[in-house]
Amino acid sequence: MEYVVLITGASSGFGRLSAEALARAGHTVYASMRGTTGHNVAQVAAMSEFARVNGADLRTVELDVGSQQSADAAVEHVIGEVGHIDVVVHNAGHMSYGPAEAFSPQQLAALYDVNVLGAQRVNKAILPHLRANRRGLVLWMSSSSVAGGTPPYLGPYFAAKAAFDALAVSYARELTLWGIETSIVVPGAFTNGTNHFAHAARPDDPGVVDAYEAGPYAGYAERVQKAFDAIVPANADAAAVAEAVVAVVEAPIGSRPFRVHVDPTQDGADVGFAVLDRLKAEMLHRTGLSELLRAAN
Repeated sequence: MEYVVLITGASSGFGRLSAEALARAGHTVYASMRGTTGHNVAQVAAMSEFARVNGADLRTVELDVGSQQSADAAVEHVIGEVGHIDVVVHNAGHMSYGPAEAFSPQQLAALYDVNVLGAQRVNKAILPHLRANRRGLVLWMSSSSVAGGTPPYLGPYFAAKAAFDALAVSYARELTLWGIETSIVVPGAFTNGTNHFAHAARPDDPGVVDAYEAGPYAGYAERVQKAFDAIVPANADAAAVAEAVVAVVEAPIGSRPFRVHVDPTQDGADVGFAVLDRLKAEMLHRTGLSELLRAAN
């Protein structure tokens, strides 16, 4: 079955890989991003060439998850062109790197805005259409950091991803009776194939950074990154995340998995989430709300 898919943050990384993989599999894919006529114009051209060479239906659309107006316009554009949307992939996000104390509250708010509120804006734009159709899939790109082992210096980013995941779980329970499925893909650490570290936000307070470097945490900024590189297998391929996305989208309606782990480092998130998700499900059973665990047919 072929679907119309809207992916946020698709100019690079998991979003770009997923967009190309889904289009190659025969779906109509709208790879959304900011700056389609500005800083991402080269990515738009590359995707157009990919579509031509592969005979794929891969399109780009302007969507800034920081703007409700932009999210609304993007969704209306897609529906105006093809009539409907079947799947939305919440992938847009931004990373940070450095001692948590060195980030300003405004920086944490900005990270939360992109990683959490961005998904909320897109949901506000697209869910009325999915609810009207009484079907659809909302796929969230979470992080193994939410329930697995975590190193220091990534605290603000990890906090935002934890909020993102919590929002995904809550939405899942509120969409099932509308016939809308939820799947959460949980990537582990991938140091190749993404731009996470290269584009990570850096702290606003260099004085605090210097204090950490001059004190007992001297060298940790470099040490943590080297530790990441050391534990990620040489053959770890970020394309595995895109393959997982395709598998979820193409799974029969009603049987899509709630969570899928793609973690080359095996940081324990699969165990942590198994416990957390079970506890949450058990509470719904205890309170007589178990019908919220699976989308209505």
